[in-house]
Amino acid sequence: MIRSAATVALALAFTAAGYAQTTPQGLVGSVTGNVYASPTGAFTIEIPVLAELGGSVRDTDRVVTFRDAYGLQITIGAFPQDATQRWQLSTQSVKDYLVSFFTNYVLEDFRSFCPKAYLESAGFSADFMDGSLFTFVLLPGGSMFTDRETFVNPASPPVAKRGNLIFVRNGFTFVISTELSERVTEGSRYSKSADEENQILRVRLLGITKKMQFPKPAPKQP
Repeated sequence: MIRSAATVALALAFTAAGYAQTTPQGLVGSVTGNVYASPTGAFTIEIPVLAELGGSVRDTDRVVTFRDAYGLQITIGAFPQDATQRWQLSTQSVKDYLVSFFTNYVLEDFRSFCPKAYLESAGFSADFMDGSLFTFVLLPGGSMFTDRETFVNPASPPVAKRGNLIFVRNGFTFVISTELSERVTEGSRYSKSADEENQILRVRLLGITKKMQFPKPAPKQP
């Protein structure tokens, strides 16, 4: 169950070609004003892209992707934990559970899209979201922005870098992912160090989370 869910998350995140704007009527979730609500009720989020800048929203029952025409791409996956996942979390530390989830599902799915993908670095925050894992993955030739011919040399595709934030909330494992598009859009002018990149991605991931709300499930009726 989790395996297929994670695959859907990355498959949706990497559909760069032909990415068209999606209207609220075409969504599985719902949009009220400027707020997107997931169909499972796991979260709501203030939509982080503007229609005026080519902003678009696509989703499935577990994943939503926001993208605009200027280098912003955000994917949020909320995967309900099955009995096995709940047992694993109850018998492991939060850190070990999140590391295992990332290694076994998220990183493997990156590699299904980009076989040479590898983890550059990672860090665990015990205080944020009651325990969260930040990971930074390099994907040779795996940029969401390779369709931007103005910035990309087809003979030498860029090495994309994605920041990921993984945590558990209300029985869901969340995976928030975003690409550092400047690696592509700034071309030869780009000169950030790995530590600077990680800090930029970390700030962006924290900013995304601050826009989110996590409604607690209604108590079960006796």
